[in-house]
Amino acid sequence: MPRLADDPESKFEVSLISRIADGDESAFAALYQRLSSSLYGLAYRMMNDAKEAEDVLQEGFTYIWRKAGSYDPTRSTPFAWAVMIVRNKAIDRLRVRQRGERLRERVEQSVGPERDESSAEEPALRERSAIVRSALEQIPREQREALELAFFGDLTHEEIADRLTTPLGTIKARIRRGLLKLREFLQEET
Repeated sequence: MPRLADDPESKFEVSLISRIADGDESAFAALYQRLSSSLYGLAYRMMNDAKEAEDVLQEGFTYIWRKAGSYDPTRSTPFAWAVMIVRNKAIDRLRVRQRGERLRERVEQSVGPERDESSAEEPALRERSAIVRSALEQIPREQREALELAFFGDLTHEEIADRLTTPLGTIKARIRRGLLKLREFLQEET
């Protein structure tokens, strides 16, 4: 049953979030106690995996701890805000999972069962890899770092923004500009 913003439960949770924004660990523990089982259930239904649901829940509460000061009680109840956060964390993790599965499928299709380390294509693949590494070294450090975290670290844009403590829009712009520069360098090489 959805809670109204002015019901006593929501008012208490709003006060907990306000205290969390001030660094109150006991308020954080109390909010966790109140919301974790419902949020875990949501994460489990989305992930269909207990371990991943636990990870999503942890990421969600870590975000709540860091961003409690940005909570606006005029926009939603604390429970609705927490549901949105956990849902978004689960979606991010599902996207990473799907990217990994697609990448594995592509690798399996390109490698095939008959290939081995002495394949005739290995020298060409090593050369192409060296060209890409060289092109990466030529782009600005911030763009290279964002690209490496996105494509080699399998992080979402939001996770990269959190890790680098940089606004999400800036991360997206760095990745876009980096990819455009990589394309230029790689077109010059071919």
